[in-house]
Amino acid sequence: MSEFNSDKFKKKLKKKIKKNIVNNKNYTVKSGGGFYFVGFVGAAIYFVSTADGFWVGVLGILKAVVWPAFLVFEALQALGA
Repeated sequence: MSEFNSDKFKKKLKKKIKKNIVNNKNYTVKSGGGFYFVGFVGAAIYFVSTADGFWVGVLGILKAVVWPAFLVFEALQALGA
């Protein structure tokens, strides 16, 4: 069994990283942003339309920003967690 050669490992790693950068194989999927934006717009419309005054409308916009937290809280509460 051969011993671990850190210099050889570093060279191979640098070569792979350079190859991936040149070939642009760093794929990322950014599809959650659009879903969050649509949810934000819908929540903002809902909260602002049900507001009685200006400051309640401002609070509604702030609630629209953090609507996923409300969603997760209610879901966990319904599950009894």
